Amino acid sequence: MISVGIVGGTGYTGVELLRLLLKHRDVQVRVLTSRTEAGKPVADMFPSLRGHTGLAFSDLDIDVLKQCDVVFFATPHGVAMKHAQALIEANTKVIDLAADFRLQNLAQFEKWYGMEHACPDILKNAVYGLSELNRERIQSAMVIGNPGCYPTTVQLGLAPVLKADKPLIKPESIIIDAKSGVSGAGRKASMGMIYSENADNFKAYGVAGHRHHPEIVEALETISGQKGGFEQIIFVPHLVPMIRGMLSTIYVDLTDEGAQLDLQALYEAFYRDEAFVDVMPAGSSPETRSVRGANQLRIALYKPHSHKLIILSAQDNLVKGAAGQAVQNMNIMFGFAEDEGLSGIGLLP
Repeated sequence: MISVGIVGGTGYTGVELLRLLLKHRDVQVRVLTSRTEAGKPVADMFPSLRGHTGLAFSDLDIDVLKQCDVVFFATPHGVAMKHAQALIEANTKVIDLAADFRLQNLAQFEKWYGMEHACPDILKNAVYGLSELNRERIQSAMVIGNPGCYPTTVQLGLAPVLKADKPLIKPESIIIDAKSGVSGAGRKASMGMIYSENADNFKAYGVAGHRHHPEIVEALETISGQKGGFEQIIFVPHLVPMIRGMLSTIYVDLTDEGAQLDLQALYEAFYRDEAFVDVMPAGSSPETRSVRGANQLRIALYKPHSHKLIILSAQDNLVKGAAGQAVQNMNIMFGFAEDEGLSGIGLLP
């Protein structure tokens, strides 16, 4: 049994973490912090948790957090890096769901997040927490940078063709048309997130540049072992009038080797032993509602022309795209069964 702290318990990812961890046989959630709701019973804010926890929100107390085996930060960017040093010195592991430990390139981090990194030495040793691809390094990590939701769909969608022995796709041809429910923007009051602004509406955003773009580029370079070529990726996110769900449609040009290969068989073999990645049969189309509430990512492939590939990648942005993957990383770090606390089935309809 390990002791867990969650910093930032009132946001969507924070309460999703709590929902998953309360079902975990090897975890005791010791503390759940909130700057604004300290002293308030969690179940008063989130009635779905009535009867499942007696926790109350509390102020962030670093000495209390140091008594935990692992602390999750479900906070805005810039919070986790302020406390990481103190926690590591107390032998407390850190899993950050924001961007503090995702990008190794400090210049890119400072450009896109508008702040100086507080602990670049810790960042150098932090592990990017894409569970399926970085499992070995995650096992021994003290600090995990949980991937962004969009980058998760893209990396798992492209990994089989990028890790092949021969070049199967042309990196400069990649176009990512990605769509997310409004919960991806977090639980905050803003004009762009209110119901009357989003219902019966569908829009692109961040077209001129989005902070997940450098994360995608850096991650795909790491997966492929190839520097350069990925900077030309086109990534356009869209906001869909639904609460949960994310679907990325990825268009790529195949090389001659890629055009001749059975890509369906390649993907099925690559993810054969992965509990949370489902390569669907040829001709399928993954739906966001099939993964709602589940730590599952579903992939389908289409080859409309000999040298074109379309990859469809769907997940719940709050689970596999955030809290679920964070719990999956925790399981790997502490040697638990990787699916412990994550065996829930998607909600349909």
